Amino acid sequence: MSNTSNFRDAIRQAKGQALVGPEVIKNALPYLGGGLLLTALGTYGGLGVIQNNPSIFMPTFWVALIAELALFFVARGVAEKGNNSVALPLLAGYSLLSGYTLTGIVALAIGTAGVGIQGVGIAALGCGITFIIGRNIGSNLSDEDGLALAQTVRLGIIALFVVLLAQLGFAFFGVYTPSWLEVGISGLGTLLFAGSAVVDFYVLPRAYRNEQYLSAALSMYLTYINLFVFILRLLIAINSRD
Repeated sequence: MSNTSNFRDAIRQAKGQALVGPEVIKNALPYLGGGLLLTALGTYGGLGVIQNNPSIFMPTFWVALIAELALFFVARGVAEKGNNSVALPLLAGYSLLSGYTLTGIVALAIGTAGVGIQGVGIAALGCGITFIIGRNIGSNLSDEDGLALAQTVRLGIIALFVVLLAQLGFAFFGVYTPSWLEVGISGLGTLLFAGSAVVDFYVLPRAYRNEQYLSAALSMYLTYINLFVFILRLLIAINSRD
């Protein structure tokens, strides 16, 4: 839900705005890359815990998840005020914890026949290709098309998270999603966050000033982490069908 909040606020700030930060994405890219590398490091550490001390993974997962959510809101608020020297270590910690909490789905992907480590690589490559395509399209959108796409993607992501919450609630009572429906949900999530990647290149230069590059990096980070997760979910669902 943190992603929908961040996305909604960015669109609200972008409405009716000319470019206020024409260099903000360029400034954000090194920090986006650094955050993703830290996330990969956190996931690698989590896989090591599962392999060597599996009994402690779930307790540490919940601790990491709570700390991750707290760090997100604190770091986001600090970054939006332009206090980058304070926000940077908070975002670094958030990225590491985010990687640790991704360990479960990465481990599931590695252990799923037909997915494996190559599937993780495909998901990462898919994010990279989406970045290239999204940059080319999003940077050239007109105001009318950009806002229309942004609103469509925002509403789609809100609906997606409602479905995911319902899916989680059903799972709590032992009702699990059929494989064909999981393929549909995962495919929809992949499309929506691919669309979000396009929207970022339109919205962020209108929502953030050049010195707010960490806020822009966080927004893009959320887009690509969610895209990575939904591509993995889609690969797992396709290869787990009866």
